[in-house]
Amino acid sequence: MTAQNHSHVQHSSHPVAIDPHLTPGASPLDAQAVAVDIHDLTVAYQRKPVLWDVDVQIPERRLVAIVGPNGAGKSTLIKAVLGLVPLASGYVTIFGQTLREVRKNVGYVPQREHVDWDFPVDALDVVLMGRYGRLGWIRRPGAKDRAIAMDSLASVGMAEYSRRQISQLSGGQQQRVFLARALAQEALIYFMDEPFAGVDAATERTIVDVLRRLRNEGKTVIAVHHDLQTVGEYFDHVVMLNMRLVAAGPVADVFTQHNLQKTYGGRLTLMDQAAEAVRLAGGVKP
Repeated sequence: MTAQNHSHVQHSSHPVAIDPHLTPGASPLDAQAVAVDIHDLTVAYQRKPVLWDVDVQIPERRLVAIVGPNGAGKSTLIKAVLGLVPLASGYVTIFGQTLREVRKNVGYVPQREHVDWDFPVDALDVVLMGRYGRLGWIRRPGAKDRAIAMDSLASVGMAEYSRRQISQLSGGQQQRVFLARALAQEALIYFMDEPFAGVDAATERTIVDVLRRLRNEGKTVIAVHHDLQTVGEYFDHVVMLNMRLVAAGPVADVFTQHNLQKTYGGRLTLMDQAAEAVRLAGGVKP
């Protein structure tokens, strides 16, 4: 299974005063309430930058899509925020604090193909792993934790599969289980790396319903997303990325044909019909 102990975290050397207006509890209508503040972030693999000087603030209580072409650094951005890759420069705060200070309030759903699905555990065991951030690795899950895990499985339509080995589940079912694990964390903010990739239509609808419920409960969801046609339908806010930040803001304001062209360049030619369909549906402004 994926590692949940992100011990190698680069923390900011910049002390951050916690502004009450930037913490969970600010008005859901306050567009300036910041969930994630990314400042001057650069990430390089083998001295080759994959993200360059990214500055962006992501508001809380929103469904946020990160979009861009392959190789744009979308997954790397999430991993950098979570301390899973080292930073060449810059720093990140979550609700005005370091990751270490807010770790128990941060949930993560990785890409499904990066998980060892042959690991000998059942669905309930996987979801219970989401409780260890609050329990620590010494305490064992109790009756309350099992009840929360089962409720999380039920919320994604997987309660009847709680004792099914994860290797015996379909791809869509596996993704639902990983979403349930994140829900069991009872986090304030969730990072999801391509949660809709390779799932069936029913699972996609279930995921969308869960994400909207989380937002309505005051949570923040930040997801890497590929389907441009559903950005306007599924998300409130969008971060458009191609190694550098192209644009970020409410979907209605920044998800425009101009910004799509800047983000995807010549590669957008192959998606012109899709983009036009989105525009006509009201998702992309000309």
